Amino acid sequence: MTFIALALQIGHALNNTLHDYWSRLGQLRNPFYGETMTQDRFLHILCFLHFADNSQRPDKGEGYDRLWKLRTVFDNLNEAYAKFYNPSEHLAVDKVIVKLKGRVICRQYISKKRKCSASKFTNSVMNLGITYDMTVYLGGDSHSATDDMTATHATVRHLTCTVEGLGHKTFMDNFFSSPRLFDDLDRCNINSCGAVQSNRKDMPRDFGPKQQKLKKGDIRVRTREGLTALVWKDRQEVYVLTNMDPPPAEGNFCDSSNCPVKPHIVERCNRHMGYVNSSDRMANSYLISQRTFKWTMKLFFHLLDLTVLNSWIRLSSYGAKYTHRDFRLLVVRNLIEEAGKSQDHPTPRLVGRPSAGATNVLRVKSHHNNYWPVKSSTHLHCCLCSSHSQRKGIVYKCVRCDVGLGVVFCFAENDTEVNLQITPFVKTVCHAKTMIQGATDLLQQPELCE
Repeated sequence: MTFIALALQIGHALNNTLHDYWSRLGQLRNPFYGETMTQDRFLHILCFLHFADNSQRPDKGEGYDRLWKLRTVFDNLNEAYAKFYNPSEHLAVDKVIVKLKGRVICRQYISKKRKCSASKFTNSVMNLGITYDMTVYLGGDSHSATDDMTATHATVRHLTCTVEGLGHKTFMDNFFSSPRLFDDLDRCNINSCGAVQSNRKDMPRDFGPKQQKLKKGDIRVRTREGLTALVWKDRQEVYVLTNMDPPPAEGNFCDSSNCPVKPHIVERCNRHMGYVNSSDRMANSYLISQRTFKWTMKLFFHLLDLTVLNSWIRLSSYGAKYTHRDFRLLVVRNLIEEAGKSQDHPTPRLVGRPSAGATNVLRVKSHHNNYWPVKSSTHLHCCLCSSHSQRKGIVYKCVRCDVGLGVVFCFAENDTEVNLQITPFVKTVCHAKTMIQGATDLLQQPELCE
């Protein structure tokens, strides 16, 4: 629990390396991390953090799960999302990119994206921004794609299988939309709307940019058994496919400033498609992922951030006045507090060479707080040297004994527990001083004297 808390906290102050969080440099030092967990302990857990037994790796072949190292966490989160979140009427299906590098089976190269080398998630998000279901694209054979069903078609059907027959409305972009998919969803009582590519299979043949030249603000519509294909010219052609709205009128529609009027279908599609982008943007606001992390670590921490975001949105829907940042910090504090309660012994403090600070001073005080050399205003004779028939003039004395002692040799030799027992003269002086001090304290309390 402490490890998860620190992983969440690291996302609020990104440094170049993990070692910087435990650094003692003035411009980098933050005592919170060192007081919560040592650096070696955190890196040790991170190094050996696994979610599956590598010795039980499944054999490659038909039905091989490429995500087997993280499959348990992935399925448990999907079950938790479905258990605690009821899907709203409007659902958005879109891609979410998680940056990955290295030889990873689920990595893709997407040249037009900023994260060109990444893993592609497909999320089903509700209108509040809560991720209801998710899957990872693992290749063309994922989700039992058949000859008459593409991989994207199978992915959408997999994400919407839990809401069949309930009359939900799904929105998607042109990566997923196709007439065949919309017909399949309509048979399951799921309405659909989304942008579409003009050259998709079963799209109208006279609908492409080469077949018709449109002016700014023009609208062209084609219908087939409740399915509507729309093209609207703004700066460029926008193609939309829907089976939940009546077809708009054709023609040229511009306002008084000669700006094209956006059709209601396009406006509605853009509004609901923003759910996934908003959720992805908030989840990526606080990232722990480093460039050197393994792909399992990157996906795990992405799922962790997504789960915290879902919890915050769910709590906010009940009227709680927490920001996303304040909620994460509250989760960190609660995790550390619960981790302390669950341990029989408190978390040990830092071990190793202590810094040159107050710890050394406290150790000296605790052992020698009764005997200190101070400079005398008059010249004295060393009591130890006098006991040995030697005469030595000095200017220092002991605070406790109030007798002259040499600082270099005599003070260390006499004002120790062993030497106080050996030297009869100094022992007698100390006992006398103690008796005088006790009598003085007694005289200050008249009720005891009576």
